[in-house]
Amino acid sequence: MTTELRRLRNYIGGEFKDAADGRTTEVVNPATGEAYATAPLSGQADVDAAMAAAAAAFPGWRDTTPAERQKALLKIADAFEARADELVAAESENTGKPLGLTASEELPPMVDQIRFFAGAARLLEGRSAGEYMDGMTSIIRREPVGVCAQVAPWNYPMMMAVWKFAPAIAAGNTVVLKPSDTTPASTVLMAEIIDSVLPKGVFNVVCGDRETGRAMVEHRIPAMASITGSVRAGMQVAKSASKDVKRVHLELGGKAPAVVFQDADIAKAVEDIAVAGYFNAGQDCTAACRVLVHESIHDEFVSALAKAAADTKTGRPDDEDVLYGPLNNPNQLNQVAGFIERLPAHAKVEAGGHRVGDKGYFYAPTVVSGLKQDDEIIQHEVFGPVITVQSFTDEAQALEYANGVEFALASSVWTKDHGRAMRMSKNLDFGCVWINTHIPLVAEMPHGGFKKSGYGKDLSAYGFEDYTRIKHVMTSLDG
Repeated sequence: MTTELRRLRNYIGGEFKDAADGRTTEVVNPATGEAYATAPLSGQADVDAAMAAAAAAFPGWRDTTPAERQKALLKIADAFEARADELVAAESENTGKPLGLTASEELPPMVDQIRFFAGAARLLEGRSAGEYMDGMTSIIRREPVGVCAQVAPWNYPMMMAVWKFAPAIAAGNTVVLKPSDTTPASTVLMAEIIDSVLPKGVFNVVCGDRETGRAMVEHRIPAMASITGSVRAGMQVAKSASKDVKRVHLELGGKAPAVVFQDADIAKAVEDIAVAGYFNAGQDCTAACRVLVHESIHDEFVSALAKAAADTKTGRPDDEDVLYGPLNNPNQLNQVAGFIERLPAHAKVEAGGHRVGDKGYFYAPTVVSGLKQDDEIIQHEVFGPVITVQSFTDEAQALEYANGVEFALASSVWTKDHGRAMRMSKNLDFGCVWINTHIPLVAEMPHGGFKKSGYGKDLSAYGFEDYTRIKHVMTSLDG
């Protein structure tokens, strides 16, 4: 007996549509490894239609007042909250994530972030108007940039969609958003909810693969391209966007160090780092994946972390006892397994290091010790439930190891010494430094990195300003 697959559709100009040429791709539930839906495999004609719809809607949306944009976003937040169960179910089917944790840890922040940007819409800032030249008055206008081409990732499909569309729409832009080809379901549901709130064409969703994303970025209409994804994808977007000098907003990979000094509360550090390393199967660019521990407490820490890993459960979405679900797709499972298979002889797997079950893409919570700074698993992003541990001798070496990678998104320091915490936060070359914690985010504070982790900020007033442009207007006082 064949189960009929659900049919997902693009959302363009206020209408749900199949791909113009009828092509589709199957969408697989990673907890089962089985297809549950089809989604459009959009081509150039679909991208053209979405961009045209966004361009047609832009003048009207640009000219709305901040109060009107705020009201619309608040309605969207309320609507998401009212249909939370549907969104959580769609996201869990998309990703295999635990239902309970998705409902408690993802949906509330997501709704809060929309409400934050609703408020930000009414707080556009610029320098004071004044006479900076005799007989002339200068004023600053902060304006929306135009149509935004946005590409969201598969690790947090719902939340990353919010991080994309909420600041853009709050600032007066219109949006064409592409979810990952493996996780389109929750984004299409969001479009269904948003449909009753926003004017046609302000928000558009185009499903498809990397070629669809490339067509969006290279399209002549968007003024800005924004992507959350891999370094490789970010570099391709930056290259493509450079052809017509589009603005680019990149939130890419991470390799977050958690630096644990000898005076740290070991039990708390182990507990928090295990959660921050394994949550969402480690598929988080800020995950505490790379632990640096002072040599005097190294063995004690590794033993405790290995026990924490053994006590951490992965499993199906409806299992209330699990911390995380499967990896997103078979390629990701193979990537994570490959890092463990290629470990050098001096490395030691302290816990995990294997697939769990033969159905779905589950991988055990893993701890690897005995590593050197130039090892592959230290220098490259695993993006799975794997935590590595290295030993350091002093503060200088801790900084050398922490900063000695090409990523620079997030980091943490674990110590009771205030001066040391301040020195480390100053010298760690990362966009975020947590002290005695790891991974909390709030809408008011910026999220974004340096080096190969990209540029531009998500969340906060800084993220909002990224979707605006600055215009200087000077007028003669002589009339």
